[in-house]
Amino acid sequence: MLCGQIDALEIVKAFDNPEKLLAEIATLDFDLLISDIEMPGIDGLAVAKALQGKLVIFTTAYKDYAADAFDIDAVDYITKPVKADRLHKAIEKAIERFNKPATKRFAQFNTDKGKALLHFNQMMLFRTAGSDSRDKEVLLADGNVLLLKNISFDLLLQELPASDFCRINKQEAIALAAVKFFAHNEITLKQSNPSGKPISVSLNEKYRADFLQKVKI
Repeated sequence: MLCGQIDALEIVKAFDNPEKLLAEIATLDFDLLISDIEMPGIDGLAVAKALQGKLVIFTTAYKDYAADAFDIDAVDYITKPVKADRLHKAIEKAIERFNKPATKRFAQFNTDKGKALLHFNQMMLFRTAGSDSRDKEVLLADGNVLLLKNISFDLLLQELPASDFCRINKQEAIALAAVKFFAHNEITLKQSNPSGKPISVSLNEKYRADFLQKVKI
């Protein structure tokens, strides 16, 4: 009903079962999926992963899936009850992304090993280096750590997509895709330290509002 009130949308088809959608996916011509997350048989996250690059907006009664939604690059994450103005904002984001030209997926940095091209999805956590505060350590998705030479957090974040990275305290910044859990003043990452324990970082009050806005809570 709400989608029918949005002029920019044409409803191709609605499903009450995710398996029926996947069975018909090859015959459907669409750009955007709006899906619940908790559903019988297959959840919305698994459906989204099967759509191979289609835009997805999630609607759910639960906030616990926000990090997983970001991990698969969802356009937006709406908590129920879905309100018309909130849905409109999500659709505007989808249109903007659909019309946006392809952008680069990497940045170049000076490291202690020379110049490096790092893809945005490789970089999980940035920390001020203990040896020199002008340098930053970056934890990569494969567990390796690189030393970025002589770069401030302001300059560093200018090189990264603002929607995907966030400063969380004076000494650290993170990729939202790295977040597994978060509480009022702490974030637990998907990555683990050398001892196998999940990495936890502090969420400072100064940066909390920006973080919450980016995870759309």
